[in-house]
Amino acid sequence: MANHKSALKAQRHSLKRRAINRSNRSALRTTLKRFNEKLDSKKPEALETAKNGLADLYSSIDKACRKKALSSNAAARQKSRLTRRLNEALK
Repeated sequence: MANHKSALKAQRHSLKRRAINRSNRSALRTTLKRFNEKLDSKKPEALETAKNGLADLYSSIDKACRKKALSSNAAARQKSRLTRRLNEALK
């Protein structure tokens, strides 16, 4: 346990940031999970929904990147892989 006033404040701040970061990562994972479920279903209507929801997925990935829940390279890599999977599923 911290003893100095500044160390106590830093610890409080760290716990708050940890909760916020966990929430941001969880929201991103949920969005990715829903998109992947649509791709895995192989149903044409689900694939169309996934195609229409790609912009929303990009938005949530970029938002996670802005909030430092994801690095910019990881965000680009995820967007690239998900787009490739969608295009292969639509063939």
